[in-house]
Amino acid sequence: MPAVHHKLLLEDALQDSPQTRSLLSVFEEDAGMLTEYTNQLLQSLQRVFGAQSEMGLATEQLSQQLLEYEKKNFALGKGDEEVITTLQNFAKTVGELNSLHSDLANQMADSMVFPLIQFREKDLTEISTLKEIYGIATDEHEAAMVKYSRLPKKKENEKVKTDLVKEVAYTRRKQHQASLQYYCALNALQYRKRIAMLEPMLGYTQAQISFFKKGIEQMSKKMDSFLSSVSDMNQSIQTQLDSEAEAMRVSQKDLLSVDDSVYMPDKDTEPVNRTLIQKAGYLNIRNKTGLVTTAWDRLYFFTQGGNLMCQPRGAVAGGMVLDLDNSSVMAVECEDRRYCFQISSPSGKTLMILQAESKKEYEEWICTVNNISRQIYLTDNPEAVAIRLNQTAIQAVTPITSFEKRQEGSPNPDRAKPGGVRAAGSDSQKEGAAPEPEDLIAPGTPIQFDIMLPASEFQDQNRAGGRRTNPFGETDDDCTTESDDSLLQQVFAVRFLGSMAVRCGNNQEVIYEAMRQVLAARAIHNIFRTTESHLMVTSSCLRLIDPQTQVTRMSFQLEEVCQFAAHQENGRLMGFVVEGRDWIDGDEEGEPSFSAFVFESNTEGEKICYTINLAKDITEAKKDPVALAQLMKNMPLTNDGKFLLLEPETTDGNNEPGQEDLESEA
Repeated sequence: MPAVHHKLLLEDALQDSPQTRSLLSVFEEDAGMLTEYTNQLLQSLQRVFGAQSEMGLATEQLSQQLLEYEKKNFALGKGDEEVITTLQNFAKTVGELNSLHSDLANQMADSMVFPLIQFREKDLTEISTLKEIYGIATDEHEAAMVKYSRLPKKKENEKVKTDLVKEVAYTRRKQHQASLQYYCALNALQYRKRIAMLEPMLGYTQAQISFFKKGIEQMSKKMDSFLSSVSDMNQSIQTQLDSEAEAMRVSQKDLLSVDDSVYMPDKDTEPVNRTLIQKAGYLNIRNKTGLVTTAWDRLYFFTQGGNLMCQPRGAVAGGMVLDLDNSSVMAVECEDRRYCFQISSPSGKTLMILQAESKKEYEEWICTVNNISRQIYLTDNPEAVAIRLNQTAIQAVTPITSFEKRQEGSPNPDRAKPGGVRAAGSDSQKEGAAPEPEDLIAPGTPIQFDIMLPASEFQDQNRAGGRRTNPFGETDDDCTTESDDSLLQQVFAVRFLGSMAVRCGNNQEVIYEAMRQVLAARAIHNIFRTTESHLMVTSSCLRLIDPQTQVTRMSFQLEEVCQFAAHQENGRLMGFVVEGRDWIDGDEEGEPSFSAFVFESNTEGEKICYTINLAKDITEAKKDPVALAQLMKNMPLTNDGKFLLLEPETTDGNNEPGQEDLESEA
């Protein structure tokens, strides 16, 4: 027997996704076509009933009308093959009946016209009524969600918030009930239309056979078995309808017996999943409607590979909105709305601002976009990579957001003494094995995510009359500048990502491992805010300058920088290692200690590394006047005698191949 291959799933009614809406439109279109066809078929049957003297012409028209069912091409017509074959046989039989009798009128009225009228007035009218109720409930829910989305975050009124939450829950429940009833009616219509199409013709044929005496034996020989099979098919379809109706009734009861928290926004009970590489759901997107005016639209977003897709309601498929590869995501404050975040391009330009419905959705969207931007989805097993990256970072990283002494915050007091570690590392290097992450950075090493200038240092700079550093190298006549710095001054816009203590400073792998751990920690703990600074590279030191106040936040002598490198895959990431001394009682020289600093630049990180390398060359050349003169002769200079920086060569000696797997995961 034919089976229904397409039906509306009641479980999808609450989510009300564009895919469900699109499938619903197919059912509605099918119902509209069925209504049109039913009216046409009923007109044909009424003409047969009323036009006794013209029965021959009327039956011919009826025969043609029965054949039109196959040509309608219903979108949900799969499983109607037997119905089409049966209607074709009926059309042939009607064509053979070319004379009518007036005594057939009562039988035709009861068994042919009435069932189809009942189907139209009861079933099709019910579909139309439920469609109107469903549309009203949807509009009320949309209006409630608009008011709820405008709920302020700063000046929050608990009474207003409670009333809006109750209103959203009431309208959502009302829409859920209306959609369930509407879906059930549309699903049942697929069975009822078959019965409605077959039952009138079954009654008509039986009335004709019972009436005609002449040729009844010949007629019955051809029709008895056929009519019996049609009756059995109708009974089977009715049985399937009863079973499906009961299943939908039970499912509807179970779906409506859930707790009211299901209908309330921001009432998530499940923990946040930070390892997602795919996400879908409704978000509010901020659009500009004028020079200073904006509007928020609620749309359905989903990720597909490395792309962010958007599918408006009623659309058959979604369209690409944004390429998420190498993009960045961060939480923002926007128009006093809650749960807002922005997605930026690799160059730092804000591409769009979105608002989530709840805190859980807000955090999961940020984590998902962050995971996709690192191109985890391109690996063979992206789910496992995301889970492993999350677990590894949780075990290896303990973030801090203020300046603390590393000796006090570290779980391993020996991490600042890399002597033994370097010995073990040298042995492993002799054997040709790559250093392990534990040999580069001690497990549990705290990470510093911000740079705060101590108040005492800021006051000392003011009391001392120290001038603010000019990032463009311009000097006043009364200000003295070191002669060494006059040879090279280059400024780069960078964002400080983090710093941490490391065990060695003679291997670039320690910079790559520090990048991996800093980025992993930021992703796990949702630390997406960064502070922009100006990194000034001179021929004697590196300075990190506040672009607003021009106050030097950090300064390192060039001889203290022992390693520097750019990320091998993400060219905007760079870092360097600074060597210091941990002074111990009785030790005049102190134990060497190393710290890695990780930055994100607006330009290529290799340009910064190239400039630092040039500064070191100048420092070495200054020891020999002849070598310095030769260097100045070989390098182009500006009009004021400074080195003119050119595009760096791609074959920089400082860039060594690193661990590709760890890089891509970070």
